[in-house]
Amino acid sequence: MKTGSVGIISAVIYTSISLAASGLFFAITLAGDYDWVTRIGGTIWVFLLSMIILMPVVTPLVKNRASA
Repeated sequence: MKTGSVGIISAVIYTSISLAASGLFFAITLAGDYDWVTRIGGTIWVFLLSMIILMPVVTPLVKNRASA
């Protein structure tokens, strides 16, 4: 696997996980008594924090797996 494709693959992985986490958060808040600003703001916040946390974790894992 080429070095450039490692970045793309890892970006797809951590973006997908972040979208899934924020979607799950949004779905859970639909059952509660929250207004739409809180739901959407929280969903964006969960997405951003997930991206920040997963970016430095997923990229080395994909790079190590590609070199093996």
